[in-house]
Amino acid sequence: MTKPTQSRKAETNTKAAPAKVRIAAVADLHVKETGSVSYKDLFTEISTEADILVMAGDLTDLGKKAEAELLAADLRACTIPMVAVLGNHDFECGAVDEVRSILKGAGVHLLEGQAVEIHGVGFAGVKGFAGGFGRHMLGSFGEPAIKAMVAESVEETMRLENALRQVRSERAMVVLHYAPIPETVEGEPKEIYPFLGSSRLAETIDRFPVSAVVHGHAHRGRFEGKTPGGAPVYNVAAHIEKPNGKPYAIIEL
Repeated sequence: MTKPTQSRKAETNTKAAPAKVRIAAVADLHVKETGSVSYKDLFTEISTEADILVMAGDLTDLGKKAEAELLAADLRACTIPMVAVLGNHDFECGAVDEVRSILKGAGVHLLEGQAVEIHGVGFAGVKGFAGGFGRHMLGSFGEPAIKAMVAESVEETMRLENALRQVRSERAMVVLHYAPIPETVEGEPKEIYPFLGSSRLAETIDRFPVSAVVHGHAHRGRFEGKTPGGAPVYNVAAHIEKPNGKPYAIIEL
C-alpha cells in the first residue's frame, strides 16, 4: 500500500470541510528498538475507523533514531493524515532532531508551537511541561533550578498560545503530552502530580474556543475531564481504558 505524502494530505484543506470529523487519538506508544511490538495492524485499523490520526507524545521509548525508524515503518500502514507532538521520552537520548526528521519524513504533521488545519479542524500542539495544578502550581522562587523549571513551563504555554492564535477554523483541537488539568491524571500517585502537567496550559486553552484537548503521559490516569472553562479533555495514553475498548480514542468534532 502506498503511503500518502504529507503534501498530498495537506490538499484536504482545499476541499469543503465535512460536517463531522472522526479523530483517532493515542499517546505513549513507547516504540522500542527491539521491535517487540508492531503497530502496523493498529494503524491499518485506525485508517478505516477515523479521518485523522493524532499521537500525543512518547512515540518512542528512549528517543532513539532506531525507535523512530521503526515507528515510521509502521506508519506506512496509516492512510489518513497524521498529527503529533513529542513527549518527554522522545528527548531522552538527545537525538530529538533525528526523531523529528524521521517522523516528518514519514508524513507526520509534527507540532511544536504550530498549528495545522485538516478537514476543517485546526490542530494546535506543544509538548507542554510539568509544574503542578491550581494553588499547588510551582512558582518562580528560590534556586535557579526551580526558576528554570517554571520558565520552561511558561515557555511551553506561550508556544501553545502562539499556536492557538494561528487557528482559523471553527473546530479546534489542542494536542499536548503533559496534562492541563488534574482530573485526567487521577489514579496516579498524588506525589507525582506536579510532574504530570500544569494548570498554565488550561489557563491558555480557556482563552480560546477549543473543541477538545488530548494528552498522554499519565498512564494510570483517567480518560475524561474538563478545563475550568469547560473544554473537554481526554487522556489518550494507550494504557488508559477508553469507551471503545481500544488503545486509541475516537473523538468526533
